[in-house]
Formats: sequence, C-alpha cells, structure tokens
Amino acid sequence: MFVCTGNTCRSPMAEAALRDALKKQKIRWYTVLSAGLNAAEGAPMSKNSAIALREAGIPFDENFRARPLTEKVKGEALAVVCMTEAQKHTLSGNNVTSFYEIAGREIPDPFGGSVEVYRATLQAILDCMPRIIGELCSDQIE
Repeated sequence: MFVCTGNTCRSPMAEAALRDALKKQKIRWYTVLSAGLNAAEGAPMSKNSAIALREAGIPFDENFRARPLTEKVKGEALAVVCMTEAQKHTLSGNNVTSFYEIAGREIPDPFGGSVEVYRATLQAILDCMPRIIGELCSDQIE
C-alpha cells in the first residue's frame, strides 16, 4: 500500500510502477494499492501523473479513483509505504515504512507542478523500485 497526501499524484504512480515491475519479474502474488492521508474519495488521478505514466510506457487504470487510507486497509497491508518521513510519523503500526527508510530518499509532492516535475517524480519512484521490491519481496524471490 503506497500512501501520499491526496492519492492523486505520487501514490498512484508508485502503485502502477510497482505493479509493472512485479509483472516484469513474474511476481504475481501481491496486490498493490494506494491511498491518501487526506484523499478526496473518488478524485481522479492527476492529469500530469497519467501523462508521465503513459510516456514511460507503464500501464495504469484509466478509471483510477482516489481513496482515503483506513485503519482496516492499513491493518491488512503487508506494508504501508509512505512517500515521506513526515507522513510515516502520522501513522502507527509495525507495517508502516517510507521510501526514505527503504530506499534512502523521499518522494516530494509534485502537486501543481508542470509535467516535467511529474516526470521527475515518476523517475524518482522508478529509481527506488528495485530497493522496494528487494525489501518487501526478498523472501519470495527465487
């Protein structure tokens, strides 16, 4: 479960990126989702997030809709991966971590930025995927 603020920019891109990476590695036993700490339920993915994903050739759900992080969903997740340390510190639970904790970098919020900012955000997420997969899936990879 990837978590950001509104679940329209970073976490949907991370969700799509991890799904794509897992599929390419033929790892099929994980469900990848995203949510927001302050998500407006039902809001669409940001236009620039969709553009960045399309340009990178990463498939995503064109009908994606934001959802808030609930205690139930958080509790059911193997891992809740926050984009920033500040977001991580607002949550409790043994399964809560962050991009910084796993991959050594935070993923800044591109909200309101140009498509170039979203491309850079997606690239930062993609750069972290090998470490995310290694950390979360290490006991499952042959």
